[in-house]
Amino acid sequence: MRSLRRQAVAAAALCAVTCALPARRPDPTAATSAPPRGLRAARVGLVFDVGGRGDKSFNDAAYAGLARARAELGAIVEYVEPMDADDRVSALRLFGARGFDLVIGVGYMFSRDIDEVARDYGAVKFACVDYAPPERGEPPANVVGLGFREEEGTFLVGAAAALTSQSGRVGFVGGMDIPLIRKFERGYRAGVRAVCPTCSVTAAYAGSTPNAFRDPARGEALASAQYAQGVDVIFHASGTTGHGVFVAAHRLRRFAIGVDADQYDEMPDAVLTSMIKRVDVAVFDTIRAVAGGSFPRGPGGMRVFSVRDGGIDWVSRGPHARHLSPAVVDRVEALRRQIAEGALFVQ
Repeated sequence: MRSLRRQAVAAAALCAVTCALPARRPDPTAATSAPPRGLRAARVGLVFDVGGRGDKSFNDAAYAGLARARAELGAIVEYVEPMDADDRVSALRLFGARGFDLVIGVGYMFSRDIDEVARDYGAVKFACVDYAPPERGEPPANVVGLGFREEEGTFLVGAAAALTSQSGRVGFVGGMDIPLIRKFERGYRAGVRAVCPTCSVTAAYAGSTPNAFRDPARGEALASAQYAQGVDVIFHASGTTGHGVFVAAHRLRRFAIGVDADQYDEMPDAVLTSMIKRVDVAVFDTIRAVAGGSFPRGPGGMRVFSVRDGGIDWVSRGPHARHLSPAVVDRVEALRRQIAEGALFVQ
């Protein structure tokens, strides 16, 4: 009876979400290849975070991992760009009801939704980028949280900001005021303090709702206010809101620092460097594991990427690092090596 009830619920969910969701899309960017020996063609559904594709940051990095899995692993992939929280849950249920091998949610706000949906689709594997484990108990066995030691990367760009600053005043603009973005700020402050104890950090957040990650006008206003106070370098962790930070930096001839991906092309004259969070690597590695019949999880259902394994980095080489002086690069790279070797721990 319970099995029949679950089948009925799944059928109803499939019908409802198929009608209600924005169109789901197969990945059109690369020809699907045959899977390498020992792997199968995994069916993968990905649901983007707020902002969707084209943010030139977090979501685009996830998409790069998805596209690479299609091209190199022969994965059969689809994605959905949700408009709101209801779409987010419906999209997860859509892929679960269709029996996909792996369903990936991109973003911290998926955490509890994925736990709920995963319990209803025990045969489907789920992964959540920036997953927050439940406060009580363990996550479902078919859920892996893809976490990052972002504080290591923000430490590095904090050091670069302080070493580059002429005024001794640097800034931080966050998107939504949540623990994850506070972790970015803490690492940034620690990096500033490590190389310039007398430097000050001014911080501001765009808001307390998901819209704080997609409000460039608000980002420009916050950055302009900080620059007016004497700040000359700002690091943002705010999704597409950060484009407004870049606009302000360009207009006022100051520097800004990108997040999650190399954002130099957003504003070449103003982007000093970027903190790189290899969401693409996390997505690709998880797809490859599932295609090979495994599902690696550590304590608390987590799999955490860091400077040590290349999951976290910063832009320090090539033309996109042209605003950095050799002395700054050498100093920050020395710190990066200490982190990778375990000689320096960033909290």
